[in-house]
Amino acid sequence: MFSKVSINHRPRVAFGLAAGLMLMAGCTQAEDSPIPQAVKALEAQGLTIVQEFDVSGDLRGFASIANGQPIAVYLTREGETIVGTRLDANGEPIDTATLQELAMGPMDDRTWAELESATWVVDGEVDAPRVVYTFSDANCPFCNRFWEASRPWVDSGQVQLRHLLVGVIKEDSPAKAAAILEAPDPSAALAENERQFAQGGITPADNVSADVQKILADNQALMRTNGFRGTPGIVVKESDGSIRKFHGMPQGEQLTEALGPR
Repeated sequence: MFSKVSINHRPRVAFGLAAGLMLMAGCTQAEDSPIPQAVKALEAQGLTIVQEFDVSGDLRGFASIANGQPIAVYLTREGETIVGTRLDANGEPIDTATLQELAMGPMDDRTWAELESATWVVDGEVDAPRVVYTFSDANCPFCNRFWEASRPWVDSGQVQLRHLLVGVIKEDSPAKAAAILEAPDPSAALAENERQFAQGGITPADNVSADVQKILADNQALMRTNGFRGTPGIVVKESDGSIRKFHGMPQGEQLTEALGPR
């Protein structure tokens, strides 16, 4: 059973994974388009349409992503689109597993590839079995706590941290990032900043080059794309290939969940 709520045609709309759904009038489908125009039109409002999947009855289903979460789009026989969660007779969500497989799998692969191709500073053995990405600011006390807490995993060769530096906390954060990124040994410079954090950390660079400014801007954009609004923002890949994110310093058992068994 669907409830219907009208959609205002704004540049972007936040979509929630809730039983309350949204309905909009359909558009004419272009005959040569694999995705109906009524569905394609939703991309202007913040959805990414991934692929069609089979559903029962007169509906057509399309796996999509909104705000980093999987969500279904259903096209009715009348050409209207319904966005949200389909429930069975018992009120249980339908298509959840399908959406996870079709939408989140490709998204996770793309996220990991973007992280791999970004500019980061290595912290740990090159051949460590577990790679953990972390968005870090040289002035972030919680980043420093995560660095300290991760030493047993990193020092034992079990984990390699990859620090994507951003400059957002203090005025000299970009200059400290520049001192690390442009050092002869960025890994050693990062370690120096973390070891001396209580004393003020690494000495900021005299200036921030255009290259470093671009790295910081790109990393900050990637941080926001991944849903992080502060540092550290931690991304790991689970054994099944799925991506897991930790917002802030992992607490308690979360530290083992992020870094793996010791």
